[in-house]
Amino acid sequence: MRIFTETPRLLLREILPADVDSLFELDNDPEVHRYLGNKPIQTKEQAAEMIAFIRQQYVDNGIGRWAVIDKQTNNFLGWAGLKLITEQTNNHINYLDVGYRLIKKYWGLGIATEAARASLAYAFNELQATAVYAITDSNNAASHHVLLKIGLNFVETFVYHGFTHNWYEINR
Repeated sequence: MRIFTETPRLLLREILPADVDSLFELDNDPEVHRYLGNKPIQTKEQAAEMIAFIRQQYVDNGIGRWAVIDKQTNNFLGWAGLKLITEQTNNHINYLDVGYRLIKKYWGLGIATEAARASLAYAFNELQATAVYAITDSNNAASHHVLLKIGLNFVETFVYHGFTHNWYEINR
């Protein structure tokens, strides 16, 4: 098991096949998917497929979303981290995206901020990235707040998959 980075409260490690039940809990919740433009998964098989997809990103791109683990309890809280986006989005292609998704009972505890901040540090210190980007649904005030808090700058709104989104960036 590879640990990518950690914070005082969190361990950010590779997502493992053994995380299937936790990932199902996360991605089966309609509230978690409220601003994502997709539907919650319905089966643990779908969770296993998602894990395989993320793990393949580690192989193909050297990076992908990471499991967010509470150091004290060893609980899976959600995922966070970096993803190489290879399709064109808002006139950008092949860029690092910072993201996070938490199980609802862990919302509002500063976990997304802590994990996203650690992800940015990894991008700039370990990967030597020159810039990191993020997008959110324009109505997702909580995510907007997290991205501003960790230092990303709101750049503009744009239409993505038929919905208005915000575009953010931070440079090294």
